[in-house]
Amino acid sequence: MASNPPGKCCTVSTLHRGQPTGKSIKIDDNTEAYLAIAPEGIAHKGIGILYLPDVLGLWNNSKLMADQFAANGYTTLIPDLFNGDILPYPIPEGLDIMDWIYNGANGNNPHTPAQVDPVVIKAIKVLKELLKDQGTVKIGAVGYCFGAKYVVRNYKQGIDVGYVGHPSFISEDELAAITGPLSIAAAQTDSIFPAELRYRSEEILIETGKPFQINLFSGVEHGFAVRGDPDDPAQRFAKEQAFFQALQWFNNFLA
Repeated sequence: MASNPPGKCCTVSTLHRGQPTGKSIKIDDNTEAYLAIAPEGIAHKGIGILYLPDVLGLWNNSKLMADQFAANGYTTLIPDLFNGDILPYPIPEGLDIMDWIYNGANGNNPHTPAQVDPVVIKAIKVLKELLKDQGTVKIGAVGYCFGAKYVVRNYKQGIDVGYVGHPSFISEDELAAITGPLSIAAAQTDSIFPAELRYRSEEILIETGKPFQINLFSGVEHGFAVRGDPDDPAQRFAKEQAFFQALQWFNNFLA
């Protein structure tokens, strides 16, 4: 594994303040999504970002981050990867995250590649359709925790540039198969993406020959880039810098 499966740390979070300014849409008859459109005048024409969220899915923090990407010129789409089975906030104490991934809350709604990949592929097509009148279309993808795996494994489906924060569940084969640049934001304390897996990921990325970046943030834990506490100076700094890392990566390799 290039990163371990999700664990208890994936359920620790802080709800961020703010009112999302994008809109809810459907990308097919069954799949909800959130769309944040870049303002006219600053939009990068023909360029969009696919945002693949953590296990909390379409919650306030994800929407606010999509709005931030849009405010910096990148129309951003977040699909519901979980077939409506998004975990509630706050996440119930004692939740078995792996049971939820393999079976869903009702025991018959799994969230494995067989179910998630088609949603990602559909979302890429929808985003490209939204941007097709703006010239040559290029797609960047961001993925946090759960969503990181589906960035890495779907370059071949139309992702040009990727960025992931505190990734989980990525196999070595998936990482080795990327076809474009990849940036990673990592936490100092992270049982899912610990030092030995960071080092192994670095070795694999070197072998790909693709541009890559791995930034390590001290004083924070798994989930910081989306769920860090803005009232804690160290967490706020790391969260903001991880966002700027993504933005600069896309500005350099996508825009």
